Amino acid sequence: MITYLTTTFGFRATWNPELMALTLVLGIAYFTLIGPLRHTFAHAAPVTPGKKCMVVAGLLLFYFGMGSPLNVAGHFLFSAHMLQQSLLYLVMPLLLLGGTPAWLLRPLLERKWSRAALRTLSHPIPAVLLFNALFSFYHMPVILDMAMNQLAMHNLIHLLLLFSSLLMWMPVIAPLPEIHRLTELQKLAYIFANGVLITPACALIIFSANPLYETYVNGPTMLCAPFFAAPIDKSMFAVPLQALDDQRLGGIIMKLMQELTYGSVLAYIFASWYRKEKDQPDDQLLPQ
Repeated sequence: MITYLTTTFGFRATWNPELMALTLVLGIAYFTLIGPLRHTFAHAAPVTPGKKCMVVAGLLLFYFGMGSPLNVAGHFLFSAHMLQQSLLYLVMPLLLLGGTPAWLLRPLLERKWSRAALRTLSHPIPAVLLFNALFSFYHMPVILDMAMNQLAMHNLIHLLLLFSSLLMWMPVIAPLPEIHRLTELQKLAYIFANGVLITPACALIIFSANPLYETYVNGPTMLCAPFFAAPIDKSMFAVPLQALDDQRLGGIIMKLMQELTYGSVLAYIFASWYRKEKDQPDDQLLPQ
């Protein structure tokens, strides 16, 4: 499959060397800032190997989702598109936020306007509503079909979803203590609300009696990838699944990935909460 995509659409469209270079630059910048330039940040502490691995994994998922053959396949298979979406907006932000030390981001809060903007946008209510609204809006048939055939709109929507997904996860795993507004119980409720809000879009996709997207019925007219767009000869590519079956599979993949990701985060929060309560001295648990 990968060989076929590379042969059919070329190396640049299939592997996106520009995005590969961007990912490499971001990785170098991260390791430079936490290494040789760490002393330029106030209260900078060494970054653990675990956090470094999380950022590396997050950057690899960023490239895999946006610049690998998965992105090309997502123009022809809705199931590949939904796998791409779930990796980019459910898993990758967790890894990037979890691996970024607080001292590296604290300069963003030095100015009053930036501190106010970040605190407002990452507030649990706007954050959860913004991401789920954008995600549902993107998967309206008319919007998705348009985005799959216009490079500028395609890239803009991905940037907006990426930004909103980072904001959505901040109330749960923000590296800045100033962003943490939720107790463990509130975080559990927040994750549950996220799962509820994304369910209608998945249900509509899974249980629709007819294919919703013209792109996945007749194929796109344009191959849109970051930094690249080219017309498509639809006869070049044979889709192995019927459009409706592919659509349902895509909805199921998204829902399963959402359940797996949210379930893992819920388990982590609950375990952290349990350890915190267990380590608390007994005299603090007694009524005063």
